[in-house]
Amino acid sequence: MRTPPMRRRTTSAAVALAATLWLVGCSGDGDSPLPSAAPSTTTSAAEPVPTPTTAAAAPAPRNLACYSYGYAAAVAPVARGKSVPCDSAHNAITFSVGDLDTVVDGHLVSVDSDRVQAQIAAECPRAFARFVGGSVQARRLSMLRTVWFTPSLRESDAGANWYRCDAVAIAADERLAPLVGRLRGVLDRPKAAERYAMCGTAEPGTPGFRRVICSTKHAWVALSTVDIAGRAYPGVAKVRAAGQQTCQDAASAQADDPLNYEWGYEWPTQTQWQTGQHYGICWGVSSG
Repeated sequence: MRTPPMRRRTTSAAVALAATLWLVGCSGDGDSPLPSAAPSTTTSAAEPVPTPTTAAAAPAPRNLACYSYGYAAAVAPVARGKSVPCDSAHNAITFSVGDLDTVVDGHLVSVDSDRVQAQIAAECPRAFARFVGGSVQARRLSMLRTVWFTPSLRESDAGANWYRCDAVAIAADERLAPLVGRLRGVLDRPKAAERYAMCGTAEPGTPGFRRVICSTKHAWVALSTVDIAGRAYPGVAKVRAAGQQTCQDAASAQADDPLNYEWGYEWPTQTQWQTGQHYGICWGVSSG
């Protein structure tokens, strides 16, 4: 049913963004990676911990290798499984491999230390931006994300000193999408980028809303983002007001009838702000 002329709708409350997309802080350019938790330090009392002389060091990963793994493996800190041919079905590709900086002031630090984890959390999003291309906004509106892995504590003790950055696409909550075609520079190619764009199953803010990749069935599409200034959280009233006109204009511009359209706006919660999301998302009804 079409809405009456001049009717413009927005979400009535801030919508919590999908946990699969926003569990960790954003990088400096606004990209939001999947979480990569610190390796566990727990060992069983009955299980002896190998020394560096008895444990085999994990070989460094191969760059541009492809993988097929599940969501749980994507958010695990340590990589498991073997690579698959890139011309076969896969849902992840390694786009950067580097060396960990585990020496601080002449002292060796653990692979799960804050210092080492911060290095990877900075390096992988930067390399991801170069790999997939596109603007900051294009990456925010994409379902492409980066995940990263390190050796386990035992492998690190045995001499492994690498990190690995993979690119994946989120299909829906806790589900990965297959990667199709060449991913390098994909967000610089509009037609190819459409496959990985961010869409919704229903109007944002309604019970039926789920964030999904646009190559699957959807009803709404993310149109643009709204940067919100300030270091401290401005409060709900200000972050809500920040995107009203911008989102109306974005929806009007893509509507078949600029006097008859619907629009939505998601603004960041305080928790999301604290993890680095200083922008809101404008939504419109999909024409596809």
